[in-house]
Amino acid sequence: MVANRSIRNQFLTQLIIASSILLIIFSTMLYAYIKQSIYDELSQQLVKQARYIVQTFPDYEEGEKIDAKNLKNALQITAKVIPPPHRFYSSIEWRERESNGRYFIDLIYPYNFKSQTYLLVSKDITNVSSMLKKILRSIIIINLISLILIVLYAFGLSAMLLVPITRLTKKLSSLNENFLTTIDTKTLPEEFVPLGESINKLINRIQTFVKYQKELFIGAAHELKTPLNVMKLKNDVTLIKKREPEKYIEALQLSNKTILEMNQMISSILEIGRQEGAHFELPQTIDIIDFIRKKGEDFALLAKSENKTLKLDLQPKSVVGCIQTTLLNQIIQNFLQNAIKFTPKGKKIILKTRQYDENKIKIEVIDEGPGIDESIDLFAPFKRLGNAPGAGLGLFLAKSAADAMGAHISIKNRKDGKSGAVATLILTTTPQCELPIN
Repeated sequence: MVANRSIRNQFLTQLIIASSILLIIFSTMLYAYIKQSIYDELSQQLVKQARYIVQTFPDYEEGEKIDAKNLKNALQITAKVIPPPHRFYSSIEWRERESNGRYFIDLIYPYNFKSQTYLLVSKDITNVSSMLKKILRSIIIINLISLILIVLYAFGLSAMLLVPITRLTKKLSSLNENFLTTIDTKTLPEEFVPLGESINKLINRIQTFVKYQKELFIGAAHELKTPLNVMKLKNDVTLIKKREPEKYIEALQLSNKTILEMNQMISSILEIGRQEGAHFELPQTIDIIDFIRKKGEDFALLAKSENKTLKLDLQPKSVVGCIQTTLLNQIIQNFLQNAIKFTPKGKKIILKTRQYDENKIKIEVIDEGPGIDESIDLFAPFKRLGNAPGAGLGLFLAKSAADAMGAHISIKNRKDGKSGAVATLILTTTPQCELPIN
C-alpha cells in the first residue's frame, strides 16, 4: 500500500511505461520507414529493368525464359514470359516469396499486348532480408539500452524533483507549538515558492494564535481571580463584626455586580469557542455592499438612540463576492460597537467602503472619539482602552475572524487633524480556499 501511494514510485512507473510505449512506436515507425525505403528503391530498379527487357527482348514467346547473361550477372535478376496471372487487376503486380531458404521479389509486368503475355521479373533479396533482420535486432538492442538509461535517469530525476517535497515534508512533520519556524522560500524551486509562502502564512497564523491563546488563558485567570479576591476580601471585612443591614446589602450588591461582570467576561470567552466553529463556515456568494448597508442601517438606529449619528458612505453600489458571512458580521459589528461606544454624544461616525483592488474591498469605520494608543496591541485579549467597560475580547475576536478570512485588519488614529480612530478591514472578495464540490 505504501509503495502504491509513493509519488516517486508512481512517477517511475508512469515514466517507464510511457518511455517503453514511445520507444516501441518510434522503433516500429523507424523500421517500417527503413524497410519501405529499401523496397521502394528495389521496386523502382525492377520497373526500370523490366522496361529495359521489354524494349531489348521483344520477341519471346509465352513460357520462354530470357536467359541473357547481363540480366543475371549484371542486373542479378531472372526474367520469364508468362500468361496473364489469375486475379490480376492492374498492369503491374508485386509478389514476395521464399524458396529453399532464400527470399525473392517478383514483378509481373506487361510484355506483349497482342499475345496478352506478361513478364515475370524475379530478384533475389536474401541479402536485403538479412540486412533488415540485422537492422531490427540493432534497433531492439538500442531500445533495451535506451530503456535502461531512461530508468536510471528516471531514478535520478525523481530523486531531484522530490528534494523540495521531502524538505517541506520534514519541515512540516517537525512543527509543533514550541518549534515553529518559517521556510526559506529562496532555497525552493520557483514552482514551490507559492506553496512555501502559503505554509509560512499558516505558520505565522499558528504562532499568533498560540500567542493569543496563551495570553487569553493568563488574562482570563487574572481577570477572574481579581474580582473573586475583591469579593472575598469585602465579605471577610463585612463578617469581622456585626454591621447594619445596609452594610450587608451593600456587600451583596457589590458581589452581584462583580458576578455580573464575570458572567459577561465568561460569555465573551465562550464566544471565542463559538467563533472557532464559524471559521469552518462555507463561504457564500452575496452582495457585500448590500450586506454592510443593512448592518449600518441597524446600528444607525442604535447610534441615534444615543444622540450620535452614523453616516453611510458606500461605494461602489454593488460588489458581489464569496465570503464567510458570520465572520464578516462579527468584524463589522465590533467596529461599529466600539465606534458608537467611544464617540461622544452629538458627534458623527462614518461607515465607508471603497474598491481597494480588483478582488478586494476596503471597509472603514471612522469615529470622533479620543483616538487610541498605537503603541498598544489592541488585538491582544483583555486589552481595553482607558476605563471602558467590557472584557476586552472584541478586537481579539475580530482579528481572529479576519485572519480566518485572509483579510487585513488595522486600527489607527485619524490623519485628517481630527480626533478619533479609523478601523480598517481590507477584504478579499474571493474565497481563500477551494469550495467543496457537491
